[in-house]
Amino acid sequence: MDCNDLIIADHNRCRGLFSRWKSANERDDLESMKLVTAKIVEELLIHMAVEENVFYPAIRGESEEIDDTVFEGVEEHHVGKVLVEELAGMEPAGEEWIAKVKVLIEVTQHHMDEEEADMLPAVRSKTSADQRHALGERIATRKVALGAPPLEEALDLTMEELKTKAKEQEIPGRSKMNKDELAATIDPRG
Repeated sequence: MDCNDLIIADHNRCRGLFSRWKSANERDDLESMKLVTAKIVEELLIHMAVEENVFYPAIRGESEEIDDTVFEGVEEHHVGKVLVEELAGMEPAGEEWIAKVKVLIEVTQHHMDEEEADMLPAVRSKTSADQRHALGERIATRKVALGAPPLEEALDLTMEELKTKAKEQEIPGRSKMNKDELAATIDPRG
């Protein structure tokens, strides 16, 4: 799968988690907020590690624009990691914890939007489809090594099962996704 598509799939899975967290917050459902926050943290740590150790090193040097976005992305990851570390040291309840999760979501949303608007189009224009596919394979392998479910697990699901999971997980844009896109985006574990 194309590396850009995998990055966007991760972003959309996080957006679904953000939506679920916000809904739980509006309902004052602390237990759901705790569970979704744990999933957000897991997703972000894997995603940041993959970007920093596989994606960014592979695309650096392709253009000045890409390099600028990579450097900024690393710094945005740093902010995210600090917030994750602070959350780990807090009791998951109360206004401070809620505010910190909200800031983590906002910082991450900004980072994802910027990558999709600036970095990924530049990567598409400066690399071949074969390069992006090979990099996508490396990203998928690294994600599994870090604890993410293998893509094949989701590809084994029917289109109906994928659509159901995507709806449950509040994946944005799910109605326009094909089977491969849904499989890359949903978490087959639920």
